[in-house]
Amino acid sequence: MNEPTLTVLRDDIPIFTSHGKWLHPLFELEDYLADHPVSPECLVLQDKIIGKAAALLIHRLGFRTVKVGILSKLGEAVLQRHAIAYTYEQLVDRIHCQTEELLTEVEEPEEAYGLLKVRAGR
Repeated sequence: MNEPTLTVLRDDIPIFTSHGKWLHPLFELEDYLADHPVSPECLVLQDKIIGKAAALLIHRLGFRTVKVGILSKLGEAVLQRHAIAYTYEQLVDRIHCQTEELLTEVEEPEEAYGLLKVRAGR
């Protein structure tokens, strides 16, 4: 079985996993959080890749702790700006993805969310 692309842990126990691609796991997580009364600030979010778009969505969802495989410098800037604790395996200049380009000038989480929701077809 493939490893999940995104996992949310409470006390090192997975409470949410997704095998989705792109930003879809974060939208699935948003749906999960709407149906399950948990406090994201008490959870750890693990993701394979975080760029600026994912970082803005993670901040918007209320997470305070993130572990990531590949982190873009644009994503790192968002995590730092919003005081989100993070660890990563690899830091890259940018993720080669149209979404990273789309959000180059966007700093407001709600504005990013609106653009990304449309792209995600939600």
